[in-house]
Amino acid sequence: MTALLAPATLSRLDAPTLQTIPSAVGANVARVRAATDAAIMAVVKADGYGHGAVPVARAAVDAGATWLGITDAADAAELRAAGLDVPILAWLNPSGVDAAQAAADRVDIAVGSVDELRQLVADASAPVRVHLHMDTGMARGGCPVDDWSELLRVARAGRGRVEVSGVMGHLPRADEADPSANAAAVLRMRHARDAVLRAGFGPVLVHLAATAGALTDPSTHFDLVRIGAGLVGIDPSETVPLHGASRLTASVVHSARVPAGTAIGYGGAHVTGRETALSVIGVGYADGIPRELTEGAGVEIGGSRHPVVGRVSMDQIVVDTGDAVYPRGTTATVFGPEGGAVPSVQDWARWAGTIPHTVVTGIGTRVRRATA
Repeated sequence: MTALLAPATLSRLDAPTLQTIPSAVGANVARVRAATDAAIMAVVKADGYGHGAVPVARAAVDAGATWLGITDAADAAELRAAGLDVPILAWLNPSGVDAAQAAADRVDIAVGSVDELRQLVADASAPVRVHLHMDTGMARGGCPVDDWSELLRVARAGRGRVEVSGVMGHLPRADEADPSANAAAVLRMRHARDAVLRAGFGPVLVHLAATAGALTDPSTHFDLVRIGAGLVGIDPSETVPLHGASRLTASVVHSARVPAGTAIGYGGAHVTGRETALSVIGVGYADGIPRELTEGAGVEIGGSRHPVVGRVSMDQIVVDTGDAVYPRGTTATVFGPEGGAVPSVQDWARWAGTIPHTVVTGIGTRVRRATA
């Protein structure tokens, strides 16, 4: 028998919304604080892992983070305008570095090559604080070991224009939660630090670990740990439970009962095996829903999880709701922290054969942002 599970007054459609939960960010910072004596840098790159750089940064600083990390020095303007006054470090800087603006915004700059440092020295009119970035085993950035002495020579010659305030690296295998996997990186970081101190720089802030290292390997902590994915509830090592920091909801835009043998969506990739009800949800791959999903993907509506059926479209997904017919305007929760019938970001990553990071950073610009 067909059951209409929501009142007809739910005809209004709410825009798809990603709601950021600052209290969860704070709880995750507290979990890291319990695991380390090092200072905490809250990394809010990629717009706070899709959750909003400013609300995530505020929640993290309120919970005890004393640094912020970003990809591009230009991103500091938004954080400073929001009243965030803690030190900020920018690394990668794909659009280049405006040395004068970096000094004015009090942004430290990570430098991972001799050429980068020479350019910064040439451009700086006021002293710019730099963190010398050692390649600790990823070959994805950072200064090669063989160039480290030359990097220090250029830094010494550039005194007055650059001030060496930190030394950094990245852990190539921290997600394995095995200290032995990163022992070589830790040793290289120690050698890099010691060479900087012998060159007459200091004191310097030394940092190597991101979320997984911070949670699983104290030998990687040094003076500071950088927490990015962990702020929003993602532990890349999958060994420490954290709090999901967002909830994605969207409206049912259409519902219908269909007979057995009904082909659903492009290509008829799914065919109903019995008479059932279908609800169309107003989000699709343009909004960040992964297009290729394994069996088992679902959303929560009315306290139950309902499977996604057929191919994900640009603007919509279809779910099989069985005997329940949900009126237009009923809210579906795509993912959230509640558990139970509500899928997690980790669930979606598993269904899409990817990592949770790509799920949260892939939420499209059509999705409205809100803060709990």
